[in-house]
Amino acid sequence: MVTYIIRRLVTAVLILLGASFVVYQLTAAAGDPLQDLRQSNAPNKEQLIQQRVALLDLGTPPPLRYFKWLGGAAQCVVPFVGKCDLGLAINGEPVVDALGRAMGQTILLITAATVLAIVIGIALGILTALRQYSTLDYSVTFMAFLFFSLPIFWLAVLLKEFGAIGFNDFLRNPVFSPTSVIITAICMGIVVVLFMGGNFIQRGIGFVIGAAVTAGLMVALSVTGWFSHPGLGPILIVVFGLGVAYLATQLTAGVRNRKALYSSLIMVPVGLIAYYVLNPMFGNITGWGMLGLAVVTILVGCAVGWLMGGFDRGQSMRAAALSAFFVGGLVMLDRFMVEWPNYFNNGRIRGRPIATIGSSTPNLEGNWWIHNLDNFTHLLLPTIALLLVSLASYSRYSRASMLEIMQMDYIRTARAKGLSERTVVMRHAFRNALIPLATLVAFDIGGLIGGAVITERVFAFTGMGNLFVASLLPIPDPNPVMGVFLITGLLALVFNLVADLAYSVLDPRVRVKA
Repeated sequence: MVTYIIRRLVTAVLILLGASFVVYQLTAAAGDPLQDLRQSNAPNKEQLIQQRVALLDLGTPPPLRYFKWLGGAAQCVVPFVGKCDLGLAINGEPVVDALGRAMGQTILLITAATVLAIVIGIALGILTALRQYSTLDYSVTFMAFLFFSLPIFWLAVLLKEFGAIGFNDFLRNPVFSPTSVIITAICMGIVVVLFMGGNFIQRGIGFVIGAAVTAGLMVALSVTGWFSHPGLGPILIVVFGLGVAYLATQLTAGVRNRKALYSSLIMVPVGLIAYYVLNPMFGNITGWGMLGLAVVTILVGCAVGWLMGGFDRGQSMRAAALSAFFVGGLVMLDRFMVEWPNYFNNGRIRGRPIATIGSSTPNLEGNWWIHNLDNFTHLLLPTIALLLVSLASYSRYSRASMLEIMQMDYIRTARAKGLSERTVVMRHAFRNALIPLATLVAFDIGGLIGGAVITERVFAFTGMGNLFVASLLPIPDPNPVMGVFLITGLLALVFNLVADLAYSVLDPRVRVKA
C-alpha cells in the first residue's frame, strides 16, 4: 500500500507539472496585459506601462517566466522550504493573499451544500431503491432531474425573488393567509402520502393527518407571532430530542437493543439540564468555546453509552453520542432563535435579514451569535441552489448502487439467516453501496473547491471561481489564474487518491498490490 501511494504521488506531481506548464502558456497567450494602459490617455502612460512590465516580469518570455513562477510555487507545496510565493496580481496584491481570502469564501459556501447534498442525496437514493417503482421513487426521480435540468443562474434568480425578497416582505407582517395555509397543507399531505406505504385508506388517513397538522402549525405560528420572536423552549427540545434519540438508535443499533435506546433517551434530560445551565454562559461565548462544548457533548454521550453497557457497548456509545450531538444542536438552535430579534432589528439589517448578495453585512456589530446569524442568512440561498442541482447525481448513483447490491447472494443469505431488515440494509448493503459513490464524492469535493463560478457570480461571492473569471477578463492576469489552478489541481489529485484508499476501508476485500 505504501509503495502504491508513493507511486501515485509521483505520477500526480508529473501530471500537475505538465498541466500547469500548458495552462501558464495558454494564459500568457490569451491577451495583452498592457491593453488598458496602451489605450489610456494618462500623461504618465509610459511610466505606468514600465511599472506593470516590471511588476509582472513581462520582459521574460513566458516559458522562462513559468519556471520562475514554479520556483515560488514549490515553496508552497514542499513543507519547510520557505515562504510561499505565487507572484503578484495585476493590481500589485500578492496572489497568496487573494487566494487565502477567496478560498475562505468558497469553503464557507460549498461546505454546507456539499455535506447536505451527500447526506440527503444518498438517503433519498437508498430509500427509493428499497421502494423501487413506487410513487415515492417516481416522484423523487422527477424532482431530482427537474432541479438538475434547471440552469443554475435561473434557479438562483428564482431563489432571490421568492426566497429573499418575498420572504423579507412576509416578515413585515408574518401572518399566513388562508389561501397559503390551504395550499401548503395540501402539499404537505401529498408529501406524507408519498413516503407512506399501505392501502388507499391508510394513505388517506395519512394525508388528512399531515394536512391537518401542517394547517394547525401554520395558524399557531401566525397567531403567536413566532416569526418575530422564534424559539424552541424546553418543551419542544424534549419532544424533538425524543424523536432524535429514537432515530439515532434505529440507525446505529436498532430499537430492540434496549441498552442503546435507554442510552440515547438519557441524553434528552441531560440536554434539558444543559439548556438551563449553559444559557446564562452563552452571551460571551466564542467559536472555540462552542467547539469545546461540542467535543464535551460527544464525550458525555460516549460515557453514558459505556456505563449503560449491554451486549455491545460500542452500539450504545454510538447511539448516545449521536443523540447527544443532535440534542446539543437543538439547544444551540434555540439560542440562535433567541438572538433573532436582535439581528432582525439591527440598524444594518433594517428588517430584511435574508441577503441576496455577498457573504456578510459590512460593519455589522454584535456578539458571536449575531455574526453567525449573518453568515447563515447570506449562505442560505446559494447553499440551497447548489444543494438542489447536486441532489440528482447522488440520489441516482446511490439508488443504482443499492439496487445492484440488494440482488447479491450475500444479501439473500443474510435474510435467510433471519437477520432483521434494518441489519441487512444498514450493515450488509449500505456499506458496499457506498463504494461506487466514493469516487463521485471525492471528485465533487475537489472540483467544488475550485469554485462554483456561476453561483458565486450571481450571489456576488468573491470565491475561487469569481477570482478565476476576474483574472481572465477583461485583461489576462496569469499569476492568480495559476494560483487557482494549483489549488484546484492539487485537491483533485489528492481527493482522487483518497477515493482509491477509501475503497479498501469500505471493502476489506479490496487490496492494492504494488
